[in-house]
Amino acid sequence: MNAIILSALLGVVMMYTGVVSKNKATSRYVAIAGILLLIGVNWLEYRGLSFFNIDTHGMLEFSSFGLIFNTIAFVCTLIYFLLSGPDLEEVGNYTADFFALIFFVLCGVAIVSSFKTMLMLFIGIEIISIPLYILAGSDKRNLKSNEAALKYFLMGSFSTGLMLMGIALLYGATGTFYTDAMNFGFGKLSVMTAAGLVLLMISMAFKVSAVPFHFWTPDVYDGSPAVFTSFMATIVKAAVFIAFLRLFENSFGKLHSQWQLLIALLTAATLIIGNVTAVFQQSVKRMLAYSSIAQAGFMLLSLFALNSIGKQGLILYTAAYSLPTIGIFAVLIRMKDYTYEGFNGFAKHQPLLAAMLAVFLFSLAGIPLTGGFFAKYYMILAAMKNGAMFWLVILGVICAAISVYYYFRIIQAMYFREGNDPGLKFSEGFKTVMVITAVLVIVLGVHPDWLLHLLNN
Repeated sequence: MNAIILSALLGVVMMYTGVVSKNKATSRYVAIAGILLLIGVNWLEYRGLSFFNIDTHGMLEFSSFGLIFNTIAFVCTLIYFLLSGPDLEEVGNYTADFFALIFFVLCGVAIVSSFKTMLMLFIGIEIISIPLYILAGSDKRNLKSNEAALKYFLMGSFSTGLMLMGIALLYGATGTFYTDAMNFGFGKLSVMTAAGLVLLMISMAFKVSAVPFHFWTPDVYDGSPAVFTSFMATIVKAAVFIAFLRLFENSFGKLHSQWQLLIALLTAATLIIGNVTAVFQQSVKRMLAYSSIAQAGFMLLSLFALNSIGKQGLILYTAAYSLPTIGIFAVLIRMKDYTYEGFNGFAKHQPLLAAMLAVFLFSLAGIPLTGGFFAKYYMILAAMKNGAMFWLVILGVICAAISVYYYFRIIQAMYFREGNDPGLKFSEGFKTVMVITAVLVIVLGVHPDWLLHLLNN
């Protein structure tokens, strides 16, 4: 509850910050102070200290799983502010409003990590989605940004309608909105329950850009300002996965065997289409968009398995995927050329940043000694422990090998090709945060159990 209340209040504070001060840097400093405060109060709640004892009538449940995820999401947002905050100021004249919208998104993130009713799930998803429609179209002078916002809004609205219809059907079948009260037992799904389940699955699959509901993702990610694409592709995607997992674990866990095949097909299609399509991209930004689809395929393995290892792996995956992606986008945002050729000779002109980017790309590819290795390992292990459909495990390993190709193309361009100096300037503070982020990624790859130990406690 600490995070929900405070993030909403910080969103309001950021709006007033824009009124009081016209200095864009002031808004950034206030936002950084706010996210540090948010991390602190969320950690205090994890330790048992809640400042807001509000009776939610069982609609919210603040477990260690949700609170640890919130902490990871907020820490990733802090790094995002530190690395990309100055670039966010370049998008338009409403910097404080952009930060306010991000804090409202974090409020929705805190809700979806703790919901116990379908109504709170819907409210959380919409609080996340609506600010993103605005952020996607924030670059008014860019037609691609306007197109991205319109596509995102139309497709998002349609998926929301499907979600509401699914919730209505489940309410008709059970007479309750509470997820743990939807006790379907071990019998067969009724027609109304099956229809509601499928509609919810389609809606959530759209939100996480799972195949075949992924077509909006490349255009929206490519058309939106890159500084907001970084946030959308990481923290937001992970939050919806947490909601996805909590929903199916609490409501449909006993019927796992009846919908597992559908999730398996969804996972397989997402892994194949995401990885194969990313191979043929010439724009690094679009490649990262398709690779986010491929990463969603791995994260879907936790839903397929629906066991404790899958839950632990999803928490680890959130950190091991979000941190490197935010770091890569922080550099990409400042480049004029988004193609692979834009990285030619980058290691010669920016050796430290090139080394950090290499660590991030190693993590996304799942190379050992980085967080991405153990993240993928836990996902595949969860699917193996489930004991069903071993072919999906083999497919996951093959797709992980395919991803090495398109991630290493950037490393090849940086270290093995000649290129002109792009003239990019990076502050010492920026480089320091990049190094810290890379160290965190390596620590997750060498000693991942410290994070999982927090979850188990």
